[in-house]
Amino acid sequence: MEVGIVLIFLIALIWLLPFLIVITSSKVSGTEKLAWLLAMIFISWFAWIFYALLAPIKENRYEP
Repeated sequence: MEVGIVLIFLIALIWLLPFLIVITSSKVSGTEKLAWLLAMIFISWFAWIFYALLAPIKENRYEP
């Protein structure tokens, strides 16, 4: 039974990993980050692959 719980935990962690990467990323912010998260929820993990390759969509005009 313990192996099953560990397996479920690992699968959940792997499933949540792209969301955590986008949430903690500094590549995008605000509404663009929300758009990427919604794309991952409704489209699938392919959106995360596009995020890794394409983000940010627009260059940031203001640099801190």
